Amino acid sequence: MEQNFLIDGAANAAITILLAHGAGAPMDSASMNAATAALVAEGFRVVRFEFGYMAARRSSGARKPPPKAEKLIPKYLAAIAALGATGPLIIGGKSMGGRVASMVADDLLSRGEIAGLLCLGYPFHPPGKPESLRTQHLAELKTPTLICQGTRDEFGTREEVASYALSGNIRILWLEDGDHDLKPRKTISGFSAADHLKTMAGTVKHWSQQITKTD
Repeated sequence: MEQNFLIDGAANAAITILLAHGAGAPMDSASMNAATAALVAEGFRVVRFEFGYMAARRSSGARKPPPKAEKLIPKYLAAIAALGATGPLIIGGKSMGGRVASMVADDLLSRGEIAGLLCLGYPFHPPGKPESLRTQHLAELKTPTLICQGTRDEFGTREEVASYALSGNIRILWLEDGDHDLKPRKTISGFSAADHLKTMAGTVKHWSQQITKTD
């Protein structure tokens, strides 16, 4: 199947970021569009793609539930191959997209195909099920990783995540009062969604320069 990408940012950008969408919303959701715009403003080339079940919704309109994350791995690997990035590549995604990327990251890193992993709202557990952790593989992760997480994310709050055994290669940027889309309640936090996205993108830029040795 031909791969359809959404590509934003300069073709000659120093670093490319490949992002997959979350379980319930497409690659051009409001959240993905806003995060992409913030990253492009910091000089990244951002490439987005969709898993097959989400792409099928566009043609059929049927809202079938997503497959298990493990079954989406081949599609993520196919997207990387189709992209054929020649410079430093960071993979990741929103929620489930980042989770799938985290499952393949170490193998790709060992082959020199990627430089890092970026997760925008990692789904540490399903909402309301804090005992159903999705963190086992994160304990030994070797890939340089940045997770951008809202402190009140129902998929993993700051208090919950503090108790998890996570690899020392994982850095977490906590965004005050942010939800799963990193959006804060302005009247409570004093921050706007735009504030948090700017902080996210600036942090990604600094982190990516460290792991790729680029300016």
